[in-house]
Amino acid sequence: MDEGKMDENEWRYHGEGNKSLVVAHAQRCVVLRFLKFPPSRKKTSEEVFQHLQNIVDFSKNVMKEFLGENSAHCGEVVQLPLEFVKQLCLKIQSERPESRCDKDLDTLSGYALCLPNLARLQTYRFAEHRPILCVEIKPKCGFIPLCGGVTHELKHRVCRYCMHQHLKVATGKWKQISKYCPLDLYSGNKQRMHFALKSLLQEAQNNLKIFKNGELIYGCADARSPAADWTELAHHLKPFFFPSNGLAGGPHCTRAVIRELVRVITRVLLSGSDKGRAGALRRGPAPRGPRVCEASPFGRSLRRQGKNSPECSGLPKGCLLYKTLQVQMLDLLDIEGLYPLYRRVERYLEEFPEERKTLQIDGPYDEAFYQKLLDLSTEDDGTVAFALTKIFIYLRESIGGAQRERKCTRH
Repeated sequence: MDEGKMDENEWRYHGEGNKSLVVAHAQRCVVLRFLKFPPSRKKTSEEVFQHLQNIVDFSKNVMKEFLGENSAHCGEVVQLPLEFVKQLCLKIQSERPESRCDKDLDTLSGYALCLPNLARLQTYRFAEHRPILCVEIKPKCGFIPLCGGVTHELKHRVCRYCMHQHLKVATGKWKQISKYCPLDLYSGNKQRMHFALKSLLQEAQNNLKIFKNGELIYGCADARSPAADWTELAHHLKPFFFPSNGLAGGPHCTRAVIRELVRVITRVLLSGSDKGRAGALRRGPAPRGPRVCEASPFGRSLRRQGKNSPECSGLPKGCLLYKTLQVQMLDLLDIEGLYPLYRRVERYLEEFPEERKTLQIDGPYDEAFYQKLLDLSTEDDGTVAFALTKIFIYLRESIGGAQRERKCTRH
């Protein structure tokens, strides 16, 4: 990419989260990821560069080791003309969701992270004849903690995602509670996985998107009904998943197409992937909680149909869902057990702020840092080093829980 010759009209808004905004190039298979900040909390160019470089190092030296060479894309930090960034910010502002506009795109540093656009492939020039479909899933945390530090009894029965659904509906972020439960997706049981994926399709929120040749064809559309969305999605997918019964249209055709899509996604999620350093994930104990979340509607759905709950199947060890879950389950403390350790580090840094760099809080995220994440000891020796190690593991688990499963299916 020639950073010196940048035209904002060649880029378009792709999406954003809490801390980053992404734009995609109209022709090439690349995206730019910019940091966002509240208007009152701008950072210097040096701070932005280091922040982005830490993301690259963390992906390269931590997530790639856990998830495998082909499952973590590191990218590179690039410096862009400030005028290009400012014009790009003006161009995309009207496309941003109102709920995300409390933070501004960083237009002062000129730094961004350049990454491959996984919604498209390098073979895009053939897309007219062989369209590219990409399904993006944020699976969320797939286990219920069973550690002694959890004092709220409900947290032993209901997963984090399902509890947060009630909070988000109560605060107006979403209009209705999703039937999706991560434990169903991570179960490895095809019946439960089908239910979870259909639930995501019914209430995608910001956890599922589908792209065709890089264009978003299905995602968060809170104002529309699932039936209307499914009809439109089936129209896009019918050339790939045309029902064997020959139905050309109507609700039966739509359901048949969606059903076939769910089967394909399930098959991909259960397929093997390249090997990371998975042996490191199985050192020591892991929190083994209930395999079923009480808030999931799956069990109630079966009972209404007069069926028994299916046996737990488990995930194949080579699939990305399995490795993602193993990374998540390195967290042995839950937030309740972690918070006192966080306060310990906070108090220490208030007294000795110069130790922040020595303790490697802001990087570098290198091999030595990776080795710290393999420490699964649970006996607290009262040191700041122990507390920091557990905080790092929790933060890494959180990233693992949010790690998006992107699978490109070429037809």
